[in-house]
Amino acid sequence: MQPGPNNDIADVTGIGVGHYQRIGRGWLSGTTVIVPPVHSIGGVDVRGGGPATRDTDCLDPINMVSEVDAICLSGGSAFGLDAAGGVMTLLAERGRGFRVGPDPLSVVPIVPTAALFDLGAGGIFANRPGADFGRRAAANALTAAKRGRPIAQGTIGAGTGAHMAVLKGGVGSASTVTADGIVVGALIVLNSSGTGIDRRSGELWGTRYGIGDEFAHLHRPERADLDAFTELMAKRWALNTTLAVVATNVSMDKPECTRLAGAGHDGLARAISPIHNYTDGDIVFSLSTGAMTLPEAPIEGFIRPVNNRFTRLGDVFTIAADTVARAVVHAIISSTSTTEMTSYLEQFLSATI
Repeated sequence: MQPGPNNDIADVTGIGVGHYQRIGRGWLSGTTVIVPPVHSIGGVDVRGGGPATRDTDCLDPINMVSEVDAICLSGGSAFGLDAAGGVMTLLAERGRGFRVGPDPLSVVPIVPTAALFDLGAGGIFANRPGADFGRRAAANALTAAKRGRPIAQGTIGAGTGAHMAVLKGGVGSASTVTADGIVVGALIVLNSSGTGIDRRSGELWGTRYGIGDEFAHLHRPERADLDAFTELMAKRWALNTTLAVVATNVSMDKPECTRLAGAGHDGLARAISPIHNYTDGDIVFSLSTGAMTLPEAPIEGFIRPVNNRFTRLGDVFTIAADTVARAVVHAIISSTSTTEMTSYLEQFLSATI
């Protein structure tokens, strides 16, 4: 296995990621939109005790809709769910969505949405994303899908006002490509109550899942940096949420996509501790573009015959967990300090020396 060309979720062909944010004058928040190819199947797994969501029930395997037109991740807590309206309006104007009438524009775009808590991060509690944020981020995502360039990470989009415990959080992404063409990508918006830091060493939990020399530039920080961080951890943020999207080119149905989303939570648990607290809104969405079909022939070596598709899907789920863990690290090291929050690389200056 190796990272994709860009080492981000856009390595899954056809996926576009767009951001929009405001910083300054009381603002520190934003929105991120992921637009997959038409007919992509979606799933979701909600495990945080305090989620802020919209249209996640439609992804339940027992419900009717399977195809997803976009996924919207936003700051602003439950207020930020308004950003989805802007995404829907833009997509509907382009005729993309669930057809509900004979006219090509008679559609209802399916845009599952989740928001994280960053209210007041910029200084003014009432400054939070609305429909205009969603529309601008969606437009940027559609443009990005055509260009296939690396996505922007760090203090941007939904990660603009995000935190990791007392340090700065943000957007991170990673991808994995196998020799037989399977591609898995993950995008994280890290806004966690826990940290990705081993409190004994100062190292990042998720680096152990790096591929090749992906994190070779990171080292165990000096004791003085770790002691300063320990003192800083006496303060904590009370309300938190880590959002994630896992995407693959492998064809999956909605129940399988649900399992893929669940595997994403395994990745969060590998890279962040603690995770899934009662005051967290931790959510993982999943997407299958369906570009690749896995073989279904029986395989040898088991006491009873085993369907190869099931075992291969298990491999994809394992890759997804590792890719999410790597994306968490990229969120941590890509984020930059703000007035109230210091980044990991600034707090642990010795980690890159």
